[in-house]
Amino acid sequence: MAMTMNGEVQLPASREAVWAKLNDPEVLKACIPGCEELEKTDDGGFRAVAKMKVGPVSARFKGKVTLSDLDPPNGYKISGEGEGGVAGFAKGGATVKLSDKDGGTLLNYDVEAQIGGKLAQLGQRLINGAAKKLADEFFANFAKAVQG
Repeated sequence: MAMTMNGEVQLPASREAVWAKLNDPEVLKACIPGCEELEKTDDGGFRAVAKMKVGPVSARFKGKVTLSDLDPPNGYKISGEGEGGVAGFAKGGATVKLSDKDGGTLLNYDVEAQIGGKLAQLGQRLINGAAKKLADEFFANFAKAVQG
């Protein structure tokens, strides 16, 4: 099952400060809902473990995240894939763009993802709702981290 999502969030910090936080594993780990581990790898990406619950399906996803199209401090593409055992798999990517706005930084994101297994059987509305909730939670946490 494929899904797309996009949005923007206004952050009260310079593009350089937002860029630094977007590349800091400790900040990202604290902001990602359910994230248990996030470690930088030698290839410039991350290895991650996150526990997620979507409707009645709960799983621990293990996966990898890579950053590409790096354009400091304007944006990047983040791609990842994770295995959740019997719950299924998730893979996808997001394009993140930063621009100056109202004395701070506007962060725009476009996400494309695919899921399979038990998760995909839950139905589009439940999955989309859960994905939106996770994205909203991440950006609320990230905005707090940027404010320091």
